[in-house]
Amino acid sequence: MARRADTLTLADLIAGLASGTPGTEVVFDAGKIRIENTVIDSRLAGPGCLFVALRGLRHDGHDYIPEAIRRGAVAVIAEQVPGAANCAEVGGAGLQVCRYLDAVCLVVPDSLTALQRAATHWRRQHSARVIGITGSIGKTTSKEVIAAVIRQRYRTLKSEGNYNNEIGLPLTLMHLTADHERVVLEMGMYDAGEIAELAEIARPQMGVVTDVGPCHLERLGTLERVAQAKAELPQALPSAEEGGVAILNADDEWVRAMADQTKARVFTYGLDPSADLWADDIQSEGLEGIYFRFHYGQELIYARVPMLGRHSVHTALRAAAVGLAEGLSWEEIMAGLHDQPAQLRLVVVPGPAGSIILDDTYNASPASSIAALNVLDDLQGRKVAVLGDMLELGQYEAEGHKIVGRRVRDVADQLITIGPLARTMGEEARMMGMDPEAVHSVDTNAQAIETLRALIEAGSGGDRILIKGSRGMAMEEIVTSLAQVSGTTIPQGRDGRP
Repeated sequence: MARRADTLTLADLIAGLASGTPGTEVVFDAGKIRIENTVIDSRLAGPGCLFVALRGLRHDGHDYIPEAIRRGAVAVIAEQVPGAANCAEVGGAGLQVCRYLDAVCLVVPDSLTALQRAATHWRRQHSARVIGITGSIGKTTSKEVIAAVIRQRYRTLKSEGNYNNEIGLPLTLMHLTADHERVVLEMGMYDAGEIAELAEIARPQMGVVTDVGPCHLERLGTLERVAQAKAELPQALPSAEEGGVAILNADDEWVRAMADQTKARVFTYGLDPSADLWADDIQSEGLEGIYFRFHYGQELIYARVPMLGRHSVHTALRAAAVGLAEGLSWEEIMAGLHDQPAQLRLVVVPGPAGSIILDDTYNASPASSIAALNVLDDLQGRKVAVLGDMLELGQYEAEGHKIVGRRVRDVADQLITIGPLARTMGEEARMMGMDPEAVHSVDTNAQAIETLRALIEAGSGGDRILIKGSRGMAMEEIVTSLAQVSGTTIPQGRDGRP
């Protein structure tokens, strides 16, 4: 078992990057330089932090090294440091240690690789149990709710926001301390092999798979390949004898099949009584939440939780499954499910003229869009759907937008589509019988804001407005124009995408 490591130091960084070459700690006093935080944005730098200079499409972190040091960075990982002095070769991995301004700089061949190696080393110094979460939709919400449940008993570190990629995950692990007993990490991917790489860094003992859907089909081509990519998480888990547990959605055939691809103990959840943990008698109470019953062995637990939409039952099920697998009581599980800060994704905010805005602008797929429309359907009042392009659907692009358009016809009184792909939703809704006067197709968020304001002003008040689209559509601009909502900084991948 790994030791319970104290706060990260410069010596730990050097050990992770160059196997702790003897004499380095003495020369640079590395053991006494404590790293209080790790950042990739110089604006977030503060006293005692490590700044990692990454190169992106729009910005080069190396340009901001002096700013980060002025803000208090005591250490820097970079590929080059202009004007650095007192350089020393350390180890055989191309690492040089230099003093620059008031910081110690670790000069490496590749900054991202160095961050990942440092995080891998630091994670291995800790015995905290890691819980990884992946799937096509619901990862971030599930991560938040699972963390809310787990922290009822264990001191828990979780990835912030959508820190789920090759940058965000190692950044989270760099914040591990000796106090943490559990770590809850979201694991995203764009292509095959990426979840396996994240698992190599994090070494999860438990893996949760939400579902397999038509996301990233532009890269992977088929649902089968998406499933293969998501299966990399249960495949990476240790055996049941070593404490490995795979939490799998029994209602998704692709996820259910992953039971045969893992050495870990399999714990299933869903709406089918064949699952280890299942739910029935599901009732939506609109903005008040949902009501349902848990079934676990011979136990029957009645639950009312502050989550929106019937689809949220699966979120509650997977969080409860993790809690049960980790030995929590039902009292602890229910306390976590009632933890309001855990409800992140679909946010309810007040809008003009007594309207209510359902802010689900984080991202969009056909499944998540239909789930959001189902929430809208549960509400009283005139219902307005503002829907943008759903990106990266590949060959499923046309059909995916048509399916959402059909559901819009059954739910919404007014529809505003944004972008060329979303026009297909409006066309399908009209073909299915929606009043053509109720369908408004625009090209930009600004046009959508103008159209939406006109609809609200012409209405009788109390509209219920759903705003949803892929991240690339930046539809949070619409929410911000109607109600002041602060956003979340997302770590960008090397290609500039989150």
